[in-house]
Amino acid sequence: MRTSRSRCHPEAVGARRTTQPAGIDLAGADDAGSFDACSDTAGTGAGAEVDSEDAAIIERGQPITGFRAGLGCSPPESSIVTLAHISDLHATRVHVDGVAPLLSKRALGWLSWQLRRRHRYRPAVFEALLDDLARMAPDQIAVTGDFTQISLEEEFREAARWLARIGPPERVSAIPGNHDAYVAGSAERGWCSWSDYLASDAEAAAHGGDPDVPFPSLRLRDGLALVGVCTAQPTLPLLASGRVGAQQLARVDHLLERLGDEQRCRVVLIHHPPLPGVTSWRRALHDARDFAAVLRRRGAELVLHGHLHRTHVGSLPGPAGPIPVVGVPSASHGGPSPDRAAGYHLYDIEPARPGRFAIRCRARIWDPVARRFTARGDASGALLT
Repeated sequence: MRTSRSRCHPEAVGARRTTQPAGIDLAGADDAGSFDACSDTAGTGAGAEVDSEDAAIIERGQPITGFRAGLGCSPPESSIVTLAHISDLHATRVHVDGVAPLLSKRALGWLSWQLRRRHRYRPAVFEALLDDLARMAPDQIAVTGDFTQISLEEEFREAARWLARIGPPERVSAIPGNHDAYVAGSAERGWCSWSDYLASDAEAAAHGGDPDVPFPSLRLRDGLALVGVCTAQPTLPLLASGRVGAQQLARVDHLLERLGDEQRCRVVLIHHPPLPGVTSWRRALHDARDFAAVLRRRGAELVLHGHLHRTHVGSLPGPAGPIPVVGVPSASHGGPSPDRAAGYHLYDIEPARPGRFAIRCRARIWDPVARRFTARGDASGALLT
């Protein structure tokens, strides 16, 4: 950690002056609290291109969010934590032993992998990401799902080996994605391979967590609270949607309230984007509005998601103002489309005043020419809060 535990404790937050460089101005959100990722405020320009799912296509060299040069560009001298966010690894190989595994939705997934996905999601790119993570040395790493392609048992074992290379469970927190629940029974057969990365801390029980219910998970790291929400569920062929569910939403509501009372920096990890309307119905979070209602009532400091395989910046309304919601590219995409280049984000989080935090985002993007990950935009990143 870059700071001592005493400095990270909420009671010590007001003891030092916090650098406040300029960046995103979430005060520019509309009445619904939605932040337009394609506006000038978001740093993509008024004419920024968007894809069919309304995800901003960020050109190489642009910051992922708004940045105003000359208004305080120095990185913070210290932070309570630097958190890396990676998602949609899809780095596993698909070896089908016989016909039996394909007598399900997996048949279409296997065909997609044979024709397209195995040429786009490359273990070599993920190897380069591991090297870059080692150089950047974040304090904590969050992985928001889609470790596998079609949830084969060997894929789960291979993904466990990838996770071990990312880091130990005390440093790496994970949640599953829709590809990790491709068919019924995936969770029971496969997620146990990652149980140490999915599980809550022992302290979660003191916050109302149920040790017999895996999600939402809770991991406490000094002043940081990582709340893992599971949206992965088996779906019919051609569907990749998700759902939080009423019972999990109730537990998330309770956790966020308790953690907010403790003035912790609450970072919610979720696979599907919780912003209504940002993707098609067949790929959407079907109870996104219910999830948004919990955040509006209880608040959070940051929501991180995957699933879109692109950088996507938005916000949801919270009791103290808009809550940044940021999606990250796939961690292994090495295909020809520059808007889908593999990438990950680094979040430098520091206390600003009791109960409030300054969060700065830096993007690292795969450069297919240099064959390594490089910084996108200003090296000091963009301020989200």
